[in-house]
Amino acid sequence: MRIGIMGLGRIGAFHAETLAGLAGVESLVVTDPVADAARAVVGRSGGKAEAADSPEAVLAAGVDGVVIAAATDAHPGLILAAVRAGVPVFCEKPVAGSMKEGVEVLNAVRDGGVEIQIGYNRRFDAGFAAARAAVAGGELGPLHTVRSTTLDPAPPPPAYVAASGGIFRDCSVHDFDIIRWVTGREVAEVYATGGNRGAAYIAEAGDADTTAAVLTLDDQTLAVVSNSRHNARGYDVRMELHGFADSIAVGLEDRLPLRSVEPGAAFPAGTPHDFFMDRFAAAYRAELAAFTEVVAGERPSPCTVADALEAGWIAEACTLSLRERRPVRVAEVRTAA
Repeated sequence: MRIGIMGLGRIGAFHAETLAGLAGVESLVVTDPVADAARAVVGRSGGKAEAADSPEAVLAAGVDGVVIAAATDAHPGLILAAVRAGVPVFCEKPVAGSMKEGVEVLNAVRDGGVEIQIGYNRRFDAGFAAARAAVAGGELGPLHTVRSTTLDPAPPPPAYVAASGGIFRDCSVHDFDIIRWVTGREVAEVYATGGNRGAAYIAEAGDADTTAAVLTLDDQTLAVVSNSRHNARGYDVRMELHGFADSIAVGLEDRLPLRSVEPGAAFPAGTPHDFFMDRFAAAYRAELAAFTEVVAGERPSPCTVADALEAGWIAEACTLSLRERRPVRVAEVRTAA
């Protein structure tokens, strides 16, 4: 199998290394506007990768599938180019820089007959997959409360924040997607709030560095989402699910970046996770392995454009709720778009 990679920044280079180690991936064709980035990836590939000078050259190189890890504003054009070429696509989230563009992409590819997988890696984490199975199997009984947490060890740089679309669209959207996926329910209404007690450039960009959102699901289950750009102890991603028959947790393991002050407590005993690539290394590998199965025609996309847009609508609703300090129904932002 021959896979193309478009965009070789931090995550694109990481994906290239992961793909090069997957059974069944025989070669890679990589491209990036920065030629040195492509040369570096080729040099680390053990002879498995070759460089191309443009996305068009990648598609012309006989690739069986493409991975898009370029800047967000390039996603729509690259997705559509691959679909026109009949090449299956893996694209990092988001689908596009705005929901309007995202809907346009969805409409353009709906009948294209080409599988598109959007990168929401938590769906491939063993803990989240086990939680989904427990919910689907009825082990917890009806749910009443879900808690989802994403805390970054440090904020991204100012240029990233300014172009991110805000913390709900950039960070919390992972929580929104995994809540939908694990519970099998849709979000009906949100109420969000936020504040800034850290890096001044985040507030100057009109964003919040710490947020909380209460999501009301379509069966009246409540989901509480907590996010921050500042968590000095490490990268903290967790989920709790509380039902009438049982309660479970994802991420409650020895590398959890929390310190217990209970007398005699030795948990957690491991070195805290310090970055998302560390916390989700196995999930990224499983996600890209799934994409090779999509390319081979062995399974449909496990995270479609439509799936990604649903998480996006929740992020839009939370962004509006924070700005206007009121509850917002997801149907409201969907209709306004």
